[in-house]
Amino acid sequence: MNHSIHSADRGTHLKIVVVALVAGIAVAAFGIAARTNAEFSQTAQSTHVIKAGKPVAITSSRASEIR
Repeated sequence: MNHSIHSADRGTHLKIVVVALVAGIAVAAFGIAARTNAEFSQTAQSTHVIKAGKPVAITSSRASEIR
């Protein structure tokens, strides 16, 4: 049992590298799988164009009304 990375032997370093590599591959695979199952695909048929309408002026008066 090695409590420090400095005193660890070659086998412990190899285990750390293998676990990190497997975890990285798992995260990348999950990200790719989540991306390909998305409902929003960027094809020419499914793109929606939103056009701007007429300009609108919004004003607000912060003055309190006294009656």
